[in-house]
Amino acid sequence: MARQTPTLEHVAKLAGVSQMTASRALNGRPGVSRETRDEVLRIASDIGYVVNRTAQKLSGGRNGIIGIITPTLDTQFSSELILGAGRAARGAGCEMLVYTVFDEDRDTHHDLLGLIQQFSDGILAILPRESLCLEALATAKVPVVVVDQRGTLTGFPSVSVDNYGGACLAVEHLAELGHKRIAFLAGDETIEGVRDRQRGYHDTLARLGLPREDALVAAGDLSQMMAFDVTFDLLNLADPPTAIFTANDQSAFGVIAAIREAGLRVPDDISVIGFDDIPMSEQFHPALTTIRQPFQQMARSAVNTLLARIAGIDAASQRITLPAELVVRDSTGPVRTKPRRRARHQMVST
Repeated sequence: MARQTPTLEHVAKLAGVSQMTASRALNGRPGVSRETRDEVLRIASDIGYVVNRTAQKLSGGRNGIIGIITPTLDTQFSSELILGAGRAARGAGCEMLVYTVFDEDRDTHHDLLGLIQQFSDGILAILPRESLCLEALATAKVPVVVVDQRGTLTGFPSVSVDNYGGACLAVEHLAELGHKRIAFLAGDETIEGVRDRQRGYHDTLARLGLPREDALVAAGDLSQMMAFDVTFDLLNLADPPTAIFTANDQSAFGVIAAIREAGLRVPDDISVIGFDDIPMSEQFHPALTTIRQPFQQMARSAVNTLLARIAGIDAASQRITLPAELVVRDSTGPVRTKPRRRARHQMVST
């Protein structure tokens, strides 16, 4: 049986308000409290309801196009958000154009912005790190919504996941399995989400009374190759970790490959947990325990917020932070109660 398309009636019923109130909240009309408006917008995002702006587009002389700016199309993170945004945009009667920003040059960004504004009614910026592109977007003549940043430095409405809370969930899960020496592959600290995850890791260790050691934290580009190399450094410590938490799923795959290369097993010898829950995580062997980012919900929320701004609704101060979710699969297990086998060989870092 086909899934029923969410309607305004569904939103109103779940929010406990009338359809008129729900409509006012979704369209930014007066007479609705901020608390009610936020609750209606949250529920609309949760159930996948997108306000249809087609009539507004036709009457307002708009292009009906949403522009997306992203630094790369190579990561599963960006791909999942773009796919979700595309679905939400089409559901609202809009099309989508994707633009990539490859360098940090002010003139390039301003030229690109000028091009986007010619064709787009609004812009979704998927920019995980602080970028000169955000500086250019501050001069945009069309509405902008930032994805994967809280927007505190940009002044734009934003949609992000609770990276801090997700990291807390990961460490708590490992601690519940008896792990005390938990390593963290932190990634690029210029990325706001990575900083939040590292803060969640450190704070949870402190709260649980677990050891915090610099040797158990590694930074890098979070690629599989980087994670593969760094894992050998962790395994060759005098007192190696019994669990490794990585700031994304791709690096978790590299960690697992290195553990196997060292003659150890996941999770029998070492537990591994990632962050993102990209599609490959469930298909990998062993299936990866991870922290799920609600990509589709993030994309819908971002599109809804942008469409509201395009319609003239002031959402400049809106900060939507969606909860992360622990997904337990096969790569984490109880800490070993007997001495672990040593790595098959040591790798010397160059």
